[in-house]
Amino acid sequence: MALQRSTQPYDRAFNFSAGPCTLPVEVLEEARDSLMNYNGSGASVMELSHRGKDYDALHMQAFADLRELMGIPEDYKIAFLQGGASLQFTMLAMNFLPVGTAADYIVTGAWGKKAVEAAKIHGGVPQVIYDAKASNYDHAPKLSDIKQSANSAFIHMSHNETIQGVDFMEEPSGEGIWINDMSSNILSRPCNVSRYAMIYAGAQKNMGPAGLTVAIVRQDMIDKIPDGLPPMLDYRTYFENDSMYNTPPCWSIYVAGLVYKWVKKLGGLEAMDKINSEKAKTIYDVIDGSGFYKGHAQLANRSKMNITFTLPDEDMTAAFLKEAKENRLLELKGHRSVGGCRASIYNAFPLEGCQVLASFMKDFEQRNG
Repeated sequence: MALQRSTQPYDRAFNFSAGPCTLPVEVLEEARDSLMNYNGSGASVMELSHRGKDYDALHMQAFADLRELMGIPEDYKIAFLQGGASLQFTMLAMNFLPVGTAADYIVTGAWGKKAVEAAKIHGGVPQVIYDAKASNYDHAPKLSDIKQSANSAFIHMSHNETIQGVDFMEEPSGEGIWINDMSSNILSRPCNVSRYAMIYAGAQKNMGPAGLTVAIVRQDMIDKIPDGLPPMLDYRTYFENDSMYNTPPCWSIYVAGLVYKWVKKLGGLEAMDKINSEKAKTIYDVIDGSGFYKGHAQLANRSKMNITFTLPDEDMTAAFLKEAKENRLLELKGHRSVGGCRASIYNAFPLEGCQVLASFMKDFEQRNG
């Protein structure tokens, strides 16, 4: 099948990669234009001193725009860090889970499992209070059913599991000290930050290029951090120095700041949610109307960011992926633990790409079903 050629600028293909993400074209254009001479400074944005006024201004504006977008209360601090969410698995345990003490973990996929293992290595006692392993991580529990254990320092959750395509699709409503890994759904819809003691996220799914991680932490949690931690693994180092204790990931912060402005321009997180819902529905409608494709996640927990589905057998999947690539529908192969296909459609992924994939899926089923 030869699909109609994409109308995307610069002859861009549709990239369904689970990360790094597709970025908005206008953000890429502005970043490109700043490479040689940023804001009349005479230097590239990648060459600016992080101690200089030009970089300081964009750095602090990124903080302000993220706080505005997410409605982050004043008693929460924001840090820009490196190391990805994977480092946060260990860092949050070092800061909030003293050796030998316990915390509750909800495991709904691969990243939740990694968070548990990191806490064990640090010397904490992660208590898995819910594990969806028996159904191959195809769902999440209702958060209203989750109660924090009496001996627990916090409850940890991974809001959206990229590999399994499972999202809680809700926020905690009851008591509890909640820590939330939002790496793959942050900025995709409104979020009540006050429900959480901490939110963290790698930037490379919804807010920028790889290299930046964001941590949002409530002051009462910061007050619990023990003394004696290595400076670069102590959240207070970042909060007390506006994330410039050492050289920050300047380029990634700059591009994330442009993405924050882009989301604000679109109308904020409410508008982003409507766009993402339409995109996801376009693909899920094909799966739901088919006897050929089968979605992995249960209906109530289907991610709007990572759509996972399988075909009748591995040979058919291989043929599907080959034809999709020939039609410039890229990075659709699913993770080996789930198999099949995965279409990651983060914030900046265009609706047209979802429509083209849906058309391709229908045609492929007609020819092979």
